[in-house]
This record gives sequence, C-alpha cells and structure tokens, in this order.
Amino acid sequence: MAKAAANGGATLGFEADLFRTADKLRGNMEPSDYKHVALGLIFLKHISDSFDTLHSKLLAEYPEGAEDPDEYAAENVFWVPKEARWSHLQATAKQSDIGKQIDEAMLAIEKVNPSLKGVLPKDYGRPSLNAVMLGELIDLISGIALGKEDEAARDVLGRVYEYFLGQFAGSEGKRGGEFYTPRSVVRVMVEMLEPQKGRVYDPCCGSGGMFVQSEKFVEAHQGRIGDIAIYGQESNYTTWRLAKMNLAVRGIDADIRWNSEGSFHKNELPDLRADFILANPPFNISDWGGERLREDARWKYGIPPAGNANFAWLQHILHHLAPNGTAGVVLANGSMSSNQSGEGEIRKAMIDGDVIDCMIALPGQLFYSTQIPACLWFLAKNKKNARFRDRRGEILFIDARKLGVLVDRTRRELTDEEIAQIADTYHRWREGRDYQDVPGFCKSAELELVKEHGYVLTPGRYVGAAEQEDDGELFPDKMARLAAQWRDQQAEAATLDAQIEANLKTLGF
Repeated sequence: MAKAAANGGATLGFEADLFRTADKLRGNMEPSDYKHVALGLIFLKHISDSFDTLHSKLLAEYPEGAEDPDEYAAENVFWVPKEARWSHLQATAKQSDIGKQIDEAMLAIEKVNPSLKGVLPKDYGRPSLNAVMLGELIDLISGIALGKEDEAARDVLGRVYEYFLGQFAGSEGKRGGEFYTPRSVVRVMVEMLEPQKGRVYDPCCGSGGMFVQSEKFVEAHQGRIGDIAIYGQESNYTTWRLAKMNLAVRGIDADIRWNSEGSFHKNELPDLRADFILANPPFNISDWGGERLREDARWKYGIPPAGNANFAWLQHILHHLAPNGTAGVVLANGSMSSNQSGEGEIRKAMIDGDVIDCMIALPGQLFYSTQIPACLWFLAKNKKNARFRDRRGEILFIDARKLGVLVDRTRRELTDEEIAQIADTYHRWREGRDYQDVPGFCKSAELELVKEHGYVLTPGRYVGAAEQEDDGELFPDKMARLAAQWRDQQAEAATLDAQIEANLKTLGF
C-alpha cells in the first residue's frame, strides 16, 4: 500500500528501502559517480521492460512485426537489441565481465536509437567498478515493477528514478542542487501556473523535474501526455544526460538542447515563445559573461550587471514568453530588494512595465545546494489575459516563510496542504473569486503601494503581521496577572542566587 510522504506526494512505500539497499552496495564510491551507475541501470531496465511488453504483444497479434524496429518507433518505444535486453544482463549478472557487457548494451541501444546518442553512461567496465556490486545491483533493480502492466511499470520505474535523483542530490549537497530542484518547490510552481496545454520551456532544465511535474499535472487533470510540448536547454553535459533519461523513463517526448555556452551566449531556441516557463537558475552567478552581451535585445528592462545574472535570467525568460505566457522563476531573496549595480532600476522598470504577477517568499532549508533564502517570481506578459480577470496595476504577495516541515535535520519540504493553500490563494486572486487578504500571509497590493516602498518586492513588507487570536482576557486583568508572575519569578531568582552564594562560601570561594 502507498504511504503518505512528508513532502506531500504518495510514495511507493518501498523506494526508500530500495535506495538504502542500493546505497549500501555503493561501498566507498562517491555518490556523484554511483548516481550514474544506478540511474543508468534503472533506465536500461525501463526501456527493456517497455520493449518486452510490446514485443510480446506483437508476437501474439502480428508476429512478422515483432523484430521490426519501425513498429516500436510507431509506439514511442525504444528498440532494444537482443544483447542489450535486461533478461540477458540479468542472466549474466554474476559474470566477471558484466561491466563490459553493460557498456556494450548501452552502445548497442544508442546505435539504433539516434535520440539517445551520447546520453547513456558507458563506463561500467572500468577496473575500479566492482563486478560483484554490479551483479547485486542488477538483481536489486530486476525486482522493480516486476509483473506490472506497461503503464503501471513505467510509472513505478519513473517514480523510482525520480526518488533516486532526489536522494543523490541530498548526498551530494551543494553539487546535487545543480541538477535537482526539490519536488515540493517544483509542485508549487506547476500548481500555480497550471500548464495544461501549450509550450513549456526551461532555459536551465537540470535533470528535467519541471517537465516531469508538468506532465503529472496534465494527467492529474484528465489531460493527455502530448497536450504540452516541452523545450529545454542545459549547459552541463552530464546533467543534460540525466534529463534525457529522466524524461525517457516517463515516456515524455521533449526537445532538450545542450551546449556548453548556455542559454545566454548560445540560445538554442531563439524563436521559441512559450506559454509556460518554469526555471530554477543558479543563484547570483557572477561569471556569466554579461560584459559580452551589453547590447543584447533581450534586455528590455535594463542591462543586467556583469557581476550577477539574476536579472539576466528574468529578462531572458520574459523574452521567451508568448503574448499571453506566464512564468515561475526561483531566485535568491536578494533579487527582491537589491539596488546594487543597477538591479533596482531593472526591477523598477519591470514593475512599471506591469509584468510581475505574484511574489512568494519561501521557507528556509528547502534546497540541497544552498542555505541562501529563496523566493518565487511569477511573471505575466499580459495581465489582461481574457482567461482571467484584469490584474493590471496589482501584484499579489505571499509570505510562505513559516510553512514547511522538516524531513531531516537540515532540509524542509512543503506539504500537500501547504502547496494547495499557496496555489489556491493565487488562483482566487487571479480569477477574482472570493479572494481576501490574510494578515501575515497574503496581500494584493496596487503598484502605487509598491512604489511607496521603493519598488522593493519582499512580501513581508506588504502582508503585515498575522492577527493574534483574542483570548478573551481583559487588558487590566492580563497586566495584573503578568506583573504578579514577573514578581514571583524575580523572587525565585533571588532565592536561587542566595543558595548559590552560600554553596560557594561552603566550598571556600
């Protein structure tokens, strides 16, 4: 039976045990290396299972097509050569050359599936990788989704892959945050933007979590995978490979581009105008090469400082929005108030341009990569969008800093109920149905008020303090009670001081 997780989503119940077992097999290998070993094998199991399911169906219904790669391509299933099928690897898992066999399987799959070229890990045969460990890991992964139908198996393997990604991110600490955005943060963004149909883009897509959650949202609202078209770019080649595998495990077709120069300097999708953009750019990047882009057409609201890319990301994202597009962006809290190097002027121009829809202050300890407090910017190209009410001249502020539950000693996650509370507040405000300001939590502010606050976008400035519940005690009575309590505490403290002094004298001090 599925268990309720602290992070809100239903878990499989066994994935934590599965990860602990897999992690024990890691031995002294660094998590950053082992991540690719384990995730590569999970991916191989997934595509092999999908192949076997369709292969059996074709053998029963259309035997002559069972060995025709085109039949598999038509069903969006990867063709898996005989020597690369999981059953073959499982049968030879205890052989000393299993690492070499896995490498050959990965190469064979890439050779016949051009979309996977350069994606799969192929260093299982290196001498430092223990063959016994590989065999045990194959045995462990062999039990995932065993006996389930194709769609159920795909979901199980996809969720295991996602869970492992999160756990490896935690193990790697700061480095882990480079490829993984915490699931609860992504869910807030997706639930607020509701990407049900259209083009979804992430200019720094990491391992693809934004896309996975967007597809989950579509399915949960009776849509179809394929109702959204997915586009992304990633500058880290290793992370790009993780994203390609993550999406393939989910059966998600996507156009994810890689180049080492990144979205600022080599924009792979210059003509794309997306209906939804979700992004978690690296915070406060100082070496983004801004001095080489001073005249770029994307800087509609001002030239971003060469020493910080935050406002370059915001303007890159606005540039890529469709006329009625909306975006959610994770940034460091400093972006809401900084006036350094012209950032305040860019923020002012964006506020005056009325492209900021909502600002959310997040709780601390949400991210693997940093303890820097973070916030969410929600941008709208057209706040008079006919789908919703006319929100021109207004910004919604939400202060969520007191939300979240600790899931371990260092990290916090938002619960299902808290994610729903935040998203519902935004939807009520956006749609004009029964929205009310809640002191200490949310405030709909007119731009004039924002201007009075010096164009600072920190929600705490606007939402005020939470109302204190009236305990019914009259003020004079409360003061008399508190004064008496204070005097009693003072008398008790004096008695303790006297006892300590007497004990010190007894000891000769």
